Amino acid sequence: MVVQQHRSGGGTRAVCALAVMGVMVAAAGCAGGGGSGDGAVADERSGAAGVEAVRRSAAVLAGRGAEAGSAEVVTSMETAAGGTRVTIRGKGTYDFRTRSGRLKVVLPQDATGEDEHRPITEILAPGALYMMNRGAGVPADKWVRIDTTALADGNLVTGGVTDPMAAAELLGGARAVTYVGETDLAGVTVRHYRGVADIGRAARRAPAGSRGALTAAAKGFRTHTVPFDAYLDERGRLRKVRHRFSFANEGQVREVVSTTLLYGFGVAVSVPLPDARDLYTGKIDQGRRE
Repeated sequence: MVVQQHRSGGGTRAVCALAVMGVMVAAAGCAGGGGSGDGAVADERSGAAGVEAVRRSAAVLAGRGAEAGSAEVVTSMETAAGGTRVTIRGKGTYDFRTRSGRLKVVLPQDATGEDEHRPITEILAPGALYMMNRGAGVPADKWVRIDTTALADGNLVTGGVTDPMAAAELLGGARAVTYVGETDLAGVTVRHYRGVADIGRAARRAPAGSRGALTAAAKGFRTHTVPFDAYLDERGRLRKVRHRFSFANEGQVREVVSTTLLYGFGVAVSVPLPDARDLYTGKIDQGRRE
């Protein structure tokens, strides 16, 4: 993924930045974006009220109360070519107040469909991504740390998972928002909004802890806007969000669709960071996959 190489500083970070998304790109080739065919409907929730509801969704997730602040998370990141869709899936928990979470990420099979990759354990933290079981030559008990502010996409797609808080904070740059209507999501009635988010505006509105990664993303993607579909419950909590990212890879435009699903609000989350002695700082073999 070209947009991630020129700012990562080479070495371990450059290899790891390509590791997860490289599986998708190699398996799928040229990607095509997804889209929803349902049309927007006129409703009083459209206009300024709808825009504000979407923009505030990150603040609501980080709010106080027994049913806010944390959630269980399911993610998917997909690209497609010639009718074949390749998907990376993740599942875990996330604390929106500390901006930290732990997920298990499952990579797709090789293009031949013969070999499966080992699941990757990822720890998401402010300004950092920790990965275990990623990269040939890395000891099984070691973590690799990536500085997300040094990635040209701000880790919105690098790790195969969009950080749930970053996914919500991207909506802080929402504009041209349309209310599509109410729908059922796992037994919960949610309001469906569609629009585009300006990454630069989202970065300026975001708290200091996440501003660096979003600022990097504003410079690294092919376009400064990201189409989205957001689903909010009656309390204004983000239940589901789908972003369509576009980037350049070897002169070709590729699109990645990232979906984040939130449920089980208020779940207990404990995310201890790896000790410095457990970090791997050696060279990673680019020529092999596990």
